[in-house]
Amino acid sequence: MTEYERARTMPALPEHVFDQAADLDQLDAWMPQDLHVRAEDPPSVTVHEDRTGKDLAALLRARPEQMRLEWGTREQGSYTGWLQVAGLDSGASEVTVHLSFFEDAHDPGEQAVHAALDSSLERLEQQVRLRVDNAAG
Repeated sequence: MTEYERARTMPALPEHVFDQAADLDQLDAWMPQDLHVRAEDPPSVTVHEDRTGKDLAALLRARPEQMRLEWGTREQGSYTGWLQVAGLDSGASEVTVHLSFFEDAHDPGEQAVHAALDSSLERLEQQVRLRVDNAAG
């Protein structure tokens, strides 16, 4: 099993960050650009991977009371992950994303995963900023 983790501080309250991250209609705005999530009957979702061209049955659970998202493939057991939002004293938030790959064939490699996680966290921050700016103005 291979595990990866990245974190980023975002200038917004944790509730705002979590709400944006957990919005099923907005997942494609921040998730890795080669993954596309289609909600079936939540928590059941289908994930399309551009890299493989395949659709995978997966689960995506939002746990608002913990400000946590959890996901993973269903039949294959290929990977799981979570996103955790934590409030900071300054009114900002820290977002941590963790991925676990159970099979080497599904692990795109450290460089690709770190680049995808960093890019995803950056896009999530952009979405959060847009949401907070629009709410304030």
